[in-house]
Amino acid sequence: MDEETRRAEQVLETLKAHFGVPQLVGVENDPFNLLVRTIISQSTAEANTQRAYQNLSRKFSIEPKVLANAEIAEIEEALKVAGLHRNKARVLKRVAAQVLEKFNGSLSFIHDLTMENARRELMRLPGVGPKTADVLLLFSAQKPTLPVDTHVNRVSKRLNLVPMDAGYDVVRERLQKLYPPDEYLSVHLLFISLGRKYCRALRPAHAVCPVRKFCPSAET
Repeated sequence: MDEETRRAEQVLETLKAHFGVPQLVGVENDPFNLLVRTIISQSTAEANTQRAYQNLSRKFSIEPKVLANAEIAEIEEALKVAGLHRNKARVLKRVAAQVLEKFNGSLSFIHDLTMENARRELMRLPGVGPKTADVLLLFSAQKPTLPVDTHVNRVSKRLNLVPMDAGYDVVRERLQKLYPPDEYLSVHLLFISLGRKYCRALRPAHAVCPVRKFCPSAET
């Protein structure tokens, strides 16, 4: 094991000891429901994502046919708390219609295709970029992919696990080389926890960060 891989492993083990080993209990695993949540969550705090999803699910059954036929104004009203609600409402209607048209109202195909083929198909849907596709594949289909959200991106770069100028695919591929597939879920969730609590975008809490001894950014 080279020094960089050893340090990456030490970071992960330290985060497990600090936050606990992540479990999938309570995580939405229906791919369409998770897709809706993920679209709502874009550029939105977790608490507001949850409120918007609850508002939407009180108004409608979260199914492609229902959302495809729903009034756009009603979807917008439900999503208002999440911000960018007009755009997100349009995306949800379009993606619901395409899931109906292309996949007979179901995203269950992601379980049957290879990870790369499933990822490619998902990314043809409106509003589905690499991160959203990877979230669905990891959480709903347990495919070996590591989603890179804003926290994972920031933490990885501050820890110097990836280059500071790396884009989404480079960060994802580099992390997937540093960690084994059975740790992708833990890396994703624990880097998010670290990013939210300590490795914040503004005023990171270097002094109390559990992985400060592994972090070059803590010295600056």
